[in-house]
Amino acid sequence: MNSLEGLMIVGLTGQTGAGKSTVSKIFSDNGFSVINADLIARKVVEKDTPCLSEISDYFGLSVLNPDGTLNRKALAGIVFTDKAKLETLDTIIYPYITGEILRLIRKYSADGQKLILLDAPTLFESHADDFCDIIISVIADSEIRMKRITARDNISDEQARQRMDSQLSEEFFRSHSDYIIENNGLIDAVNEISKEVSDRIKDYYHNTVA
Repeated sequence: MNSLEGLMIVGLTGQTGAGKSTVSKIFSDNGFSVINADLIARKVVEKDTPCLSEISDYFGLSVLNPDGTLNRKALAGIVFTDKAKLETLDTIIYPYITGEILRLIRKYSADGQKLILLDAPTLFESHADDFCDIIISVIADSEIRMKRITARDNISDEQARQRMDSQLSEEFFRSHSDYIIENNGLIDAVNEISKEVSDRIKDYYHNTVA
């Protein structure tokens, strides 16, 4: 539960390849200010940032490109095949991501934007769920997710499977969420459900928070 008076923070998370971006767009169109944790995760590891320095100190210069930027494929090849190293990476990067999320929440609040959607693939792992009022998880069948991931990231089925296996289980998402949205390719149905959920949350906010 967030501690900023008058805010409604909705956490959006779920399985990789499930299609959170579709749900996020509906919430944005319906008046929610969106904080995209993926974009933040990229920002905090830009060249010459303290976070990137910590990563290269631990994992070595092989995770850097010649120009000093992060070599994402090299880092992914290390952490998605070694759970302990993935956990170490999380320990390094999450405090930077969380700090930037909180800064944006305060900025939106100061600007009078009180309905906030936090789009965060690792919402639970980073403990960002601690300052969310409502949590929505998007899930999909594993084969559909694999096809989406391989097409989106231009990686092999094996690499996609490693990323899927590194995540929390579907059962975890179901048991730790207020809403579950299944996205198996019926875009009109997903849009309709997402609009219905966002309307319901807005009504709840105006009736109890505002």
